[in-house]
Amino acid sequence: MTGVVRPEGFELEIESRAVTPDVLSEPGLDGGETSFSRYVLGRASGDDRLVGLPVFVMRGFRHRCVLVRRDSALTSLDELKGARIGLTGWPDSGNTWTRALLRAAGVDLAGIEWTVGPLVAGETGKDRVGPVPFPDNVTLTGDGLAEGLAGGRYDAIMTPFMPEEFFTAGSRFRHLLPDHRAAEQDYYEQTGFVPGIHLITLKRDTVERHPWLPGAVRELFERSKRHWLARRRLLADTTPWLLADLTATARTFGRDWMPYGTAINAPMVAAFCEELHAQGISNRRIDAKEVFTA
Repeated sequence: MTGVVRPEGFELEIESRAVTPDVLSEPGLDGGETSFSRYVLGRASGDDRLVGLPVFVMRGFRHRCVLVRRDSALTSLDELKGARIGLTGWPDSGNTWTRALLRAAGVDLAGIEWTVGPLVAGETGKDRVGPVPFPDNVTLTGDGLAEGLAGGRYDAIMTPFMPEEFFTAGSRFRHLLPDHRAAEQDYYEQTGFVPGIHLITLKRDTVERHPWLPGAVRELFERSKRHWLARRRLLADTTPWLLADLTATARTFGRDWMPYGTAINAPMVAAFCEELHAQGISNRRIDAKEVFTA
């Protein structure tokens, strides 16, 4: 974005968007940031118009994404059996990973009363439905999930973004897990990965015209990531405790907590594909090897 890291052999024009683009619907785009779930579901249905790169530009643990009221007695995932839960989108990559945590905790997803809607009433620009039918225990709402949680409509909500008041001393909300960071570290020790949420894709017709482009784009993103990390470590003042966090991250994850590449991400991709099928989002099992087939 700054132009400090430049591509070799091609020109790059980047547009910053408020909402993740639908690359296929825009003739002017050669590629872009794409939902992991929507990309995999496309490949599963035989749609190969996008070529995915194993460049996950958004990753994140999901334990922190389950919120309850501050006065709630709930403190663990297994306590959500039979609960009323609001979430910000059904087939979303992040919410798929979060529901996977519930399944791993022994929660039957079919026994949950799910409601899909915006975190705050009036939010627009997001496809909350996606290309898959909802199960019978899922309903839609236009009302804000945060206010629904505060008012007792839900026992918990799943959201990748915190309500604004979450950062205030008087917030009505808290994380379900009292120590979500410890739970996330334990998850990493068990799985060996941080879940992927979004990746970079290129249009197939662009790749067919320029077969070298996927490798060049991946190499560019790798250089950019290295530059970003080096600058973060040098100028670690964007938060009061960023240096401590960078140090702890390096000691926990090693050289790179968000690696690019097919082989190193294979376990994460396989786990995600299995969840899409287990949760009924994909009507067939998807072999992880299909995901990054050119």
